[in-house]
Amino acid sequence: MAEAAANLVGGIEEEAAGDDDPFDGEDVEVEEHLKDAVEGSLRLKRLLSRDQEDASGKRRKVISPKEAKITKLLAKWFLSQDGVSWHVLEQCTDEEINALMNSGYMPDRSNVWKSPGELLAKHLSGMREGKSPNGYGTDHVAAAKFRWKLNVVQERQLRTLSHKDLRYVLDNYDGKGPLDEYIVQATATPAEEGTIITENAAPDAPGIASLGRFSRLELIDPLADAAVFGDANLTFSLRLAKHRCGLGHVGRVIATTFENLPTLRQRYKEIDESIKILIDHNSEVLHCVDCTRIALDPQFKGMESSLGAVYYNFPHSGAIQGFFDGHPLVNWRHENLMRLFFRALRSFVKPGGIVKVSSNAGAVGVRYYYIINSAVENEFEHTETVPFLQWHLHRYGRSYGDKRDIYKRPDAKQNESYNAQAADRDMVYCFRYKPTGKTLEKQMVRLPPTLTTIMSCNDGPLAGLMGPARQNFAENLHKRFVTEISGTHVG
Repeated sequence: MAEAAANLVGGIEEEAAGDDDPFDGEDVEVEEHLKDAVEGSLRLKRLLSRDQEDASGKRRKVISPKEAKITKLLAKWFLSQDGVSWHVLEQCTDEEINALMNSGYMPDRSNVWKSPGELLAKHLSGMREGKSPNGYGTDHVAAAKFRWKLNVVQERQLRTLSHKDLRYVLDNYDGKGPLDEYIVQATATPAEEGTIITENAAPDAPGIASLGRFSRLELIDPLADAAVFGDANLTFSLRLAKHRCGLGHVGRVIATTFENLPTLRQRYKEIDESIKILIDHNSEVLHCVDCTRIALDPQFKGMESSLGAVYYNFPHSGAIQGFFDGHPLVNWRHENLMRLFFRALRSFVKPGGIVKVSSNAGAVGVRYYYIINSAVENEFEHTETVPFLQWHLHRYGRSYGDKRDIYKRPDAKQNESYNAQAADRDMVYCFRYKPTGKTLEKQMVRLPPTLTTIMSCNDGPLAGLMGPARQNFAENLHKRFVTEISGTHVG
């Protein structure tokens, strides 16, 4: 058992490996003020590449206190040789490890549907969701209550405020000091008259309802540009562009796709017509855009601090055949997608700009708390969660964003192009960029599995594979991870 544990320890990439300068050896030029926006992506690529190149099989001799606890847990669960479970536990905080040790939890080793590593990852996700905001419909006051840790009396006070007063408190209070003082200041501040700013409309209307209408009707900054990421068939960008033109906005819509134009033409026969309509509606269309690496993209040069609104609908890192999205060997990609996305946006969204990410509250790929927590740690304040079907822009032709779109056409009228999940659980997570001016720490990333960890997996497409076939599959999967983090679409 001790020998097996030592082998598992040796197969885990040390976090210290990511402490080197991730820009060393990269054939990229990044301006100094943009390095923070892409450092996490390059560091993750280096971790993957280093594991791929390291064929020495060196083992670490010293086991840390955390690793000793992991060894003890796995022995308790009779999973000492389960490399995937080790990988899951290695990603845990000390607090989570201690909570597992003090609980009676044990993965069901006889489960015929999921492996112990998957069950453990699911259990830990439940623990983390319990410390996160609610993933379903959340109004401005409920979001503020969680953010500022308000009590029931304070929440009730905010819910009685008018539009003007509630907006004042939400814009100025930071969770420190007496809330009552800010409410008094809000009441004493007269409404601005003679202005044409949309936020000043209906000052005496009920606050919660008024702010909710702003989110649902998409009343955004008419002067600033708005960017749409990952819009494979461009139908959402079309919807947004027509909406903005109808309101008389002068800001552009920057519609982006991850794929190149020839690939889009294979999948969507109407794509050229869609691009023409977008250009006619004061829009710009950019292809081959990786939303986590826009600081490296010359197409975004000069756009720093210019975006007033950003949209990313139903983000996904791509399906890997044989694995469910929640499997620990592939799920790290979804979490890092959100972490790196919001870190990249910090350099391009103007202070006060909004970001909206649509997703299903029950999704096991990009889980809702990945979205909220990634935003908050990058100073994007969670303002509201709107049910997707209540959103003015919800009627567009959704797509898979991969080769399945060749034979499965979007249906914007019925919104049925994505029928694998319950529509009533689709949500729009809304954020506002409120930078503090402080220097943030390096972006945390979820460590990818090493080649050794992939080789140790005994479920999914690896079940039953032996010898060279297992080695070949593991190496190809690992190479795919390196390709994806480099900004190349697979599938």
